[in-house]
Amino acid sequence: MTEFTNEQLERAVALHRRAIVIDTHCDTTQRLLDRHWDPSKRDPYGHVDLPRLREGGVDAVFFAVYAPAFDAPGEGMARATAQFDAIDAMVAAQPDVAAARSAADVRAAKSHGRVAILPAVEGGHLIEDSLDVLHRYRKRGAAYLTLTHSFHTNWADSAGVRETLSPRHGGLTGFGKEVVRELNRIGMMVDVSHVSDQTVRDVLAVSSAPVIASHSSCRAVAPHRRNLPDDLIKAIADTGGVVQINFAMHFIDASAPPLGDDVLEKWLAAGGVLRAPVTDHVTPLAVLVDHFDHALRLVGPEHVGIGSDFDGVPALPDQMAHCGMLPNLTAALLARGHTEEELEPMLGANVLRVMDACAASAGA
Repeated sequence: MTEFTNEQLERAVALHRRAIVIDTHCDTTQRLLDRHWDPSKRDPYGHVDLPRLREGGVDAVFFAVYAPAFDAPGEGMARATAQFDAIDAMVAAQPDVAAARSAADVRAAKSHGRVAILPAVEGGHLIEDSLDVLHRYRKRGAAYLTLTHSFHTNWADSAGVRETLSPRHGGLTGFGKEVVRELNRIGMMVDVSHVSDQTVRDVLAVSSAPVIASHSSCRAVAPHRRNLPDDLIKAIADTGGVVQINFAMHFIDASAPPLGDDVLEKWLAAGGVLRAPVTDHVTPLAVLVDHFDHALRLVGPEHVGIGSDFDGVPALPDQMAHCGMLPNLTAALLARGHTEEELEPMLGANVLRVMDACAASAGA
């Protein structure tokens, strides 16, 4: 079912061309580790490549640096370093791409017609309980740290993904609060996607800078544990922060079948790229639009953004199969009655404002 008219889609495409459009969470970094994959060519299976970023009018993408849980000391830093290296190599090899470390870099890339790439660290376990390691990631250009992934760290509780986790710490430990303060001090954004509700509350009580959720949707629309309740969305907005809506079918669609271990294992074994649908269930684009619509009406267009989770999830809504289709979302929001003036900050300016605010408060 089409959620918009051709005229609305034309307006959306034009808006994407003149606005700064940013996706704050893509897992495409894992694909960069495959030396046979060429991001400059259109890929029929993945969600992100340079031709489709152009097609979608996307100006900047945050590439997540992620690794699963590990036991050997130094393994997290080694895996993260390899991914930072892969991002740098991709940027160096692509003339239409620019490395970005600040909001000013993103704006400059836009003015020169280049796609800005910003690394980010997904999972506090990757700092290996060391502020020195956190500093190393910041020096490599990491724009934010997601405090947990799908499991608890030694200093912060996770919300879990496929199952609800029993609290281990009751939110942040003393060291976890120190991590948040250090992120503020070095101008790196604090990301509360994946963390438990109590961890979010603890972060908001500690952080002196705006907070983001890089890829989280609305629990009022779909009651998945990974989604944020209204009170926390409002609290994040009260810091001046932004909630970037996640596109994953299993998070946003209450009627979607559970994400089984078999599907997840096949998807991970394929490097996050499956060549066949994981389910016959189809999530209409309207379901994703419901999450954006809810957040926009709850906290206003200054506190909502895009955090697709492209290349990091096995199923997406109809009409949103890859980044080239992002204007469909904007067109559907126009059809819901949102204006271009409201949607422009949501597309990217909001996260640039937070980056500027975090940089300004660094060292204060």
